[in-house]
Amino acid sequence: MGTLKNSESFSTFINAIDKAGLTSSLDGAGQYTLFAPTDEAFSALPAGTLDRLLQPANKDELASLVNYHLVNGRKTTADVGKWQAARTVQGQTAPVRVADGKLSIGSARVTRPDIMASNGVIHGIDKVNIPDSRPH
Repeated sequence: MGTLKNSESFSTFINAIDKAGLTSSLDGAGQYTLFAPTDEAFSALPAGTLDRLLQPANKDELASLVNYHLVNGRKTTADVGKWQAARTVQGQTAPVRVADGKLSIGSARVTRPDIMASNGVIHGIDKVNIPDSRPH
């Protein structure tokens, strides 16, 4: 979390992590790879979506969204680029693609790769990936 807070343009995602009650998990000893949507990615969501998600009544939905951007283990873009899909902490998989040397996960392109943190790796992405809301 410290590395994320020290990087510019992730304040909305930091707020979402906090409101979802996941700050202590991400500050813990586990190793994670975080695909962090930039503030610009959140501002591109349909009007009212972010405000709705940040309401206390929607904490579980927000936690699901945050966890959909999180993968267990410390993975660089070189590691992730070998995958067909990423198994997220949320439980669903997100498709992974490499085209023209650019890595994408879900509908988002990695725009700030390989930000190293003490307990993982952060990759800044240009869109907020929304998990499938249908039952598994």
